[in-house]
Amino acid sequence: MFTFPRSQINSETTLDSKLEALQCHFTWDLEMSKPILLHYKDKLEDIGTEEGNSWLGHIYNLRGFIQYKLGFTEDAQSFFNKAAEAFSKIRNADEGPWLVVNYGNLAWLHHHLGDQAESQAYLSKVNALMNKYPSPSQDELHPEIYAEKGWTLLNFKIVKILAADYFQRAIRMQPGMVEWNSSHARALVYASDYTEQEVDILEIMRIAKEQDPENLYLAAHYLTLRADHGEEIEDEARELARKVLRNPFGLYSGVRPLLRLYSIYVSMDEAIDLAEEALGKHPDERYLKKCVALLYQWKIFRESRPDQGLIDRAIILIEEVISLYPHSSFFRKTDLAEIYAMSNHSQDKAEQIYLEMLESDLEPADKQMVYNCYAKYLNCNRQEYQRSIQYNMKVAAIPVQSPYRCNSIATLKKMKDKGHMCREIEEFLENLQEP
Repeated sequence: MFTFPRSQINSETTLDSKLEALQCHFTWDLEMSKPILLHYKDKLEDIGTEEGNSWLGHIYNLRGFIQYKLGFTEDAQSFFNKAAEAFSKIRNADEGPWLVVNYGNLAWLHHHLGDQAESQAYLSKVNALMNKYPSPSQDELHPEIYAEKGWTLLNFKIVKILAADYFQRAIRMQPGMVEWNSSHARALVYASDYTEQEVDILEIMRIAKEQDPENLYLAAHYLTLRADHGEEIEDEARELARKVLRNPFGLYSGVRPLLRLYSIYVSMDEAIDLAEEALGKHPDERYLKKCVALLYQWKIFRESRPDQGLIDRAIILIEEVISLYPHSSFFRKTDLAEIYAMSNHSQDKAEQIYLEMLESDLEPADKQMVYNCYAKYLNCNRQEYQRSIQYNMKVAAIPVQSPYRCNSIATLKKMKDKGHMCREIEEFLENLQEP
């Protein structure tokens, strides 16, 4: 029987261990289902790649990793190469510690492509950079690595508090990077457990805004935070709207947090007028259309008996958004089904959408979401309580911890307390295994 030489096995083991030790997207636990990967692919495309974007290298790095995970290795390599070029222009230098993550990505990519010599070459480049540009703190990563890791988690995962921690470490070692401070403030705002630090966050946001006055996305969030604390912000919101609506409508243009701010603290109707006016001037801006559709959803879900005209307009917008984001329309379809369920003349379409999604080949986490949404639809719109309970059980039975699972378990307990299928629910919950 043929066996590999011991030296070859040892060299492969050594290469694998060196790759595992790298700090790059391939080692940062960024595993996601295909629908979520496609969602983030579209999200990154909506950021835009305008000249002067200080995060352009990081954007290309993450886009390359996503393309690799989706099976497009040539596109992945192209994006990784663009990342290196972007860093060179932004930093005005051919090399630096900001390339450690990029070279790590390329080492992994070539390893997966079977080109071990090229993979080893990039490993050597990583080692050379780390020796030439050591971290200011012996026990910590280089601040450039912390910043990229923070930015990646902020844009790619739910754990925002960890992203905030990485930015804080980077800033502590290398203060004065405006974009790091802005992203640190944004990560804190999005973090799920920041409530005890709200006063500190307001001050951090104020300082970040002063340092980065052209960042309208940050300005919209800062204004929202002030309004949350009871300040009158209507005049400032209107002034900010004029600035936001003059610029291109990318993910970080500020249009979405601005519309949310308007809808809560100024006027929902004024927010819709503002959004429709902008859409009339820029009908081909897909991200703007996505934000306007979302605004209509907010209005509909806040009203106990939404107007049919409002529902019809929302349906048109959401269907257009689905057509503009064909590869990541999975999550929009549940939104469309929810709106159809409220319509006076299209409720059967809601059922059709849900059934199509239920028949799809889904990852366990995505099944949880669809089952949970369908269970709510059965309960609230069709009063089919037993079927709703059955689908909530399907959600809970999937051994993946998620907000949908927590919601379904809580719903089952409420249904039991109301007298629906008490014995069945009780037995199910008693035998339920934690993931």
